[in-house]
Amino acid sequence: MKIAIIGFGAAAIGFIERIKNTSNEIHVFEKSKDIYSSSISGIRADGKLFVSKEMGGDIEIDIELQKKLVDYWIDKTGSKTVETGHSFRDSAYYKKFYEHGFQPVISDFYHLGTEQLKEVLYNVFNDFQKRKNIHFHFNEEITKIDFLNGDIRINNKDVFDSVIVAVGRSGHKFVKSITKDFPELILDNTKVDLGVRFELPNHIVDDINKEMYEFKVRYKSKTGYMVRTFCNNPSGYVVTENYGDFVTVNGHAKLKEKSMNTNFAVLTTVQLTQPFNDPVGYGSHIARLTNILAGEKVILQTYSHFKNSKRTKNLYRVQSTLPENNFILGDINLAFPRRIIESIIDFVENIDKVIPGVANADNLVYAPEIKFYSNTVNNDKIHNLKFIGDCSGYTRSIIYATAHGYLMADNVVK
Repeated sequence: MKIAIIGFGAAAIGFIERIKNTSNEIHVFEKSKDIYSSSISGIRADGKLFVSKEMGGDIEIDIELQKKLVDYWIDKTGSKTVETGHSFRDSAYYKKFYEHGFQPVISDFYHLGTEQLKEVLYNVFNDFQKRKNIHFHFNEEITKIDFLNGDIRINNKDVFDSVIVAVGRSGHKFVKSITKDFPELILDNTKVDLGVRFELPNHIVDDINKEMYEFKVRYKSKTGYMVRTFCNNPSGYVVTENYGDFVTVNGHAKLKEKSMNTNFAVLTTVQLTQPFNDPVGYGSHIARLTNILAGEKVILQTYSHFKNSKRTKNLYRVQSTLPENNFILGDINLAFPRRIIESIIDFVENIDKVIPGVANADNLVYAPEIKFYSNTVNNDKIHNLKFIGDCSGYTRSIIYATAHGYLMADNVVK
C-alpha cells in the first residue's frame, strides 16, 4: 500500500515505528522546512512521558505498551539520562490530598528535558530516513484532500491508497477543513481547558517535588467545573507559545539548567452543550482578548491581585522566569470569564490547605494557558482516512499519541 502521513509528531512516529519493516510505501508530509525546524508541541519543550491508566487520553492503552514506548523514546537520547518520578505511590500523600477533596492521579513519570529533545527527534528521523520505503517531504503543507474512486489525492497532485492525518492540536484548522466536508466524522466538539500558569518558589513545594516530581490532581470546584494541575516543572521556566494569531503561556524544565521557581498549570475544563460547536474558536477568542489587553503579550499578575481583581503594578519576593519583554503586569480578570476565575481561586485556596504557601499573595499567575481538545472524530466512517494522536481528539500526551499511531499501524499490518 502507498500511505501518506500528514504531520511528523508523536503519533506519526508511533505509526511509522510499527510499520517501517513492512513493504508499505510511506510518504511523510511535514510543513516545517526541515527536521531542525520542526516544532512538535509535546516533544519540543520538556518531553514528559507518563505511564498511567488515569491520564493522557480517552482510549485504552495497555500499560506494557506504554512502558515499551517510554523505553523507545529514552533509547533515542544520546545519554539515556532522564529524571523519573512516581505520582502518588506514597499512600500518605494520596490520603492527604483525598481528605481535602482532591482526586490524585497515579502515574509513573519520565522527563527527557528540553536540551535533549532536538537530539531525540533527529535520531528518530535518522532511523526512518535510512529505510527505502519511507520518504520525507518537508516544507510541504497539505491543505486539500479529494476522494477519487477509492483513492485519496492530496494537494491536487499525489494519489494514495490511504491517508493518515497526524497534525496534532495545532493542525485543528486542517482537520476542520476536512470535517466541514464530512460533518459525520465529528463525534464530539464541546470541550476546552482554560486556565493559568502558576509560579512559586521551589521551597514551598520542595517536599512534593522530591517525592514525585510531577504531582497531578483533579478537583471539583464550587462552580461545578473540574479543575486540574498540568505540567509541573520543578526548578523550571515559564515560556510562551505562539499559535500564529495569538500567544499563550506554558512551562518547561531542563536537565542541567535550573531556576529557583516551580511552575505548573491550573486548568478548568469547560464542556458546553449545543448549539455550541467551536471550542477552539472559543478558547482562541479568550486568548486573543488577553493578548489585546497585554499588547500582544501574556498577562502576569500576583495571586492576591488575581484573587481580588486588582491590576498588578509590581512584583515582590517572587520574580518571573519569563523574560520581561514577553509579559505585562495587568489584570487577568478583564479577559477571563468570572466562573473560570472563581474555579481557579477555589482550587488554589484548597490546595494551600495541603501545601501551605501555594496561596501566598506574591506568587505569580500568568494567562492565558489554554489546552485545546480537538474534535473527537469517528475513525470508522472512511476506511482509508484515519486521524491519529491529539488531532483525533482521543489523546493528550506523548505516550498516548505515540501508542495511538502504533496501534493504528498494527491494524494496517494485520
